[in-house]
Amino acid sequence: MPLDQAFVGRRYPPTAPYEIGREKIREFAEAIGDDNPVYFDPEAAQALGYPDVIAPPTFPIIITMRAAAQIVADPDLGLDYSKVVHGEQSFRYSRPVQAGDVLQVHVSVEGIRSAAGNDLLTTRAEVTTVDGEHVVTALSTIVARGTAGE
Repeated sequence: MPLDQAFVGRRYPPTAPYEIGREKIREFAEAIGDDNPVYFDPEAAQALGYPDVIAPPTFPIIITMRAAAQIVADPDLGLDYSKVVHGEQSFRYSRPVQAGDVLQVHVSVEGIRSAAGNDLLTTRAEVTTVDGEHVVTALSTIVARGTAGE
């Protein structure tokens, strides 16, 4: 079944606050094989003007995926997740994520389009501090294979 175009522009409630810890940043950096000292050593980060260690650029995927689950799990959208593959991902930063940040995510449906029998769902995740400071916008496109022609 094709995805419901009426979902374009739909916004979902913000996620619960998520506190960014040094250890979580370290674990993520190790998992992706990035040994940049600003991810591990507070003094290295402070030498570059940051108050604490910063996170690798793709780190926000941890919290944006949780937020996007609200869209994916919405039964009215008509998405069969067993047919989904990841299409694209991008991050637009105002500043790096850093240890000590308490972040929340507001997610919305940016677009739905059909191409070659597939539905492409693009989501926008606005990551802010709980005080409202913008940190990063994450855009993600997933492809629902073979659903557009059903």
